[in-house]
Amino acid sequence: MPRINGSALVIVALATTLGALAFPVWSYADRSGTGQANLAAGTVNTRWGPLSASDRDLIVRVRLAGLWELPAGQQAIQRAPTKAIKKAGDHLIVGHTDLDKRVRIIATQLNVDLPNQPNAQQQGWLQELSAATGKEYEKKFANLLRAAHGKIFPAIGAVRNSTRNTLVRQLASDANLTVLDHITVLEKTGEVDFDAIANDTAAASTASPTGPPPPVIGAPVSSAPPVRPGDGVDVSSSPSALPPGEVNTARPEPSDPDNVLR
Repeated sequence: MPRINGSALVIVALATTLGALAFPVWSYADRSGTGQANLAAGTVNTRWGPLSASDRDLIVRVRLAGLWELPAGQQAIQRAPTKAIKKAGDHLIVGHTDLDKRVRIIATQLNVDLPNQPNAQQQGWLQELSAATGKEYEKKFANLLRAAHGKIFPAIGAVRNSTRNTLVRQLASDANLTVLDHITVLEKTGEVDFDAIANDTAAASTASPTGPPPPVIGAPVSSAPPVRPGDGVDVSSSPSALPPGEVNTARPEPSDPDNVLR
């Protein structure tokens, strides 16, 4: 039998080892349980682009939000304990009436089934509001609704960032404006417990704190120079014309190509 050179054996062994290491890397994206595999498994193709499971989840969550927040807003107007609470209720009704039109059209176009009543947790919140009176009602109204909006706010941003479906992208943009508007008017009631929100958020997080070191109270801080464009750069856009803390939710009526709202 021919003799095999020792160097050749080493080369073959190294090649085999590298191949074994490389194969899992090449095939990782297709393996069950990975992010790419999960995305593919939950995605269907539509004429407006791929529709993922997270896309469909946002569509359902927008519908659910209207199913409980609109009656909560109506109750706030009927009780009207303060002008600020009444204004917040008004924004809830107007915002979710508009979003509900949009989400029903989009759900029909994408063949997504929508719920017709709030979920159990949302029904519990409505019951809490109905049972509360006076100052307790004001605090529950502001904090239950502010907490709910605060939790869906980052979810909207995540879908807006990752979706490949044009209809879902537009819905996320519209929902983002509406939710930000509702957060703003709820905070202006003066009843939102920001300490409770911060503590709840911290309790749900396992990440270590990040960011610059804490400031030394009383120590001087150098002023930061303004950020300006270079010379010869002409711009035509401008920041929002509304006062700080106001949100412009004006937008055209949704188109209804399939007469969903007829």
